[in-house]
Amino acid sequence: MFKHKSNGRVFVLSIDGVPYDFMQQQTARGRFPNFKRLVQSGSLRRMNSVHPCISSVAWSSYMTGKNPGKHNIFGFVEKKRGSYDLFVPTSRNMKSETIWEIMSRAGKRVFVMNVPLTYPPRKVNGVMIGCFLCTQFDKLAYPPRVAKELKRMRYKIDADTSLARADLEEYLEDCKRTLEKRIEVMFHYMKREPWDFFHCHFMETDRVNHFFWECAEKDELKHARTFRAFYQRIDDMLGEVESKLDADCEFIVLSDHGFCSIKKEIYLNRYLVETGLLKFKIKRPKTLADIHPEALGYSLIPGRVFVNLRGREPLGSVPIEQYETAREKLTTALLEFKDAETGAPIIREVLKREQIYAGPHYEAAADLIAVPHDGYDLKGDVRKEIYSEKTALAGMHTFDDALLFLRHREIQRAHNELWIGDLAPTILKMMNLPIPGDMDGVAVV
Repeated sequence: MFKHKSNGRVFVLSIDGVPYDFMQQQTARGRFPNFKRLVQSGSLRRMNSVHPCISSVAWSSYMTGKNPGKHNIFGFVEKKRGSYDLFVPTSRNMKSETIWEIMSRAGKRVFVMNVPLTYPPRKVNGVMIGCFLCTQFDKLAYPPRVAKELKRMRYKIDADTSLARADLEEYLEDCKRTLEKRIEVMFHYMKREPWDFFHCHFMETDRVNHFFWECAEKDELKHARTFRAFYQRIDDMLGEVESKLDADCEFIVLSDHGFCSIKKEIYLNRYLVETGLLKFKIKRPKTLADIHPEALGYSLIPGRVFVNLRGREPLGSVPIEQYETAREKLTTALLEFKDAETGAPIIREVLKREQIYAGPHYEAAADLIAVPHDGYDLKGDVRKEIYSEKTALAGMHTFDDALLFLRHREIQRAHNELWIGDLAPTILKMMNLPIPGDMDGVAVV
């Protein structure tokens, strides 16, 4: 057991998409010495993400301690009510209070930078720098003066993923530039701003993983050395952060999901068309608005399946009394989906929404969530005339391999599985603040 005296201050460093297994394997090979040393000073555990396994959903559960039925973020894209038009949810769509708002109300000073779903930034007692969803740099931060400071420092909001499909080396360099600027700004504000809670999020690990993950599994690949060098920079940064923290400051390192190599990208709507369960009014649809009223259902990324329900969908035809029958037909078809080349099943399980969601925004959830076997990356593009292909993407998210590290602490969850929503009550407890009764997460200290 660790004898830990806390001063009620918490520093969180999040590394998006970094798997527990990967870090364990690398430290066993003698790599990442700072992380290895850190682990010896606390406890490291595997942690579950969310369904579907999307960063915006996972970090929303992190910052609220709640399932999507309560915080209202279900995916990276959503459908406008009464329409088939799509939009990208932001913090405006978040329907729950966040831990930094709870802290602010209690008089704690907070600094939060780059956590997904923090754009537009909400008002806090401190500083809030928004995430990769930002489209207007001048509106990136609260208070507004911070955006001006960031401009002067030439802060980079995100890496340019469009570079990856043209030049992987240039893309990796862009990720490095973004990472270095993030580190510079983090240390600048660590020193300059008073804080009780500080959270800096690094999205660059996820950005690199999506295009270089095979390098993590096959050291002999062309880019393996530069991939490892990128992660070594992450390890160096971890060591530098810890060296600047007081011994009685809580230190948390976590990721939001794991990663694995992609076998194929899977266009689920094309498969549903081939089964006859999805129909379009035209041969080559461009959007979901081209759906035929006779369609039984359709999918949004990744694997979120909606029944074409009468009264809910603009062209819905399935009466409510046939809702369960429709879900059964869709579930059966999804579980029968096989890789044409290998015969391997593509879908591991199909979850009904009531199995994982509950709360006032439950009705906005997909009716079914298809969970793929590792390697099959589910997409929602209705324009595809094939149901699978291999592209430049090398890695995809996994549900059960996120990581959680607490310095000078034992993670007290011996039997139940950890999930990312446990962090909100854990952090509030560390800060000696009351935990709201409507949180689904459970404090692990």
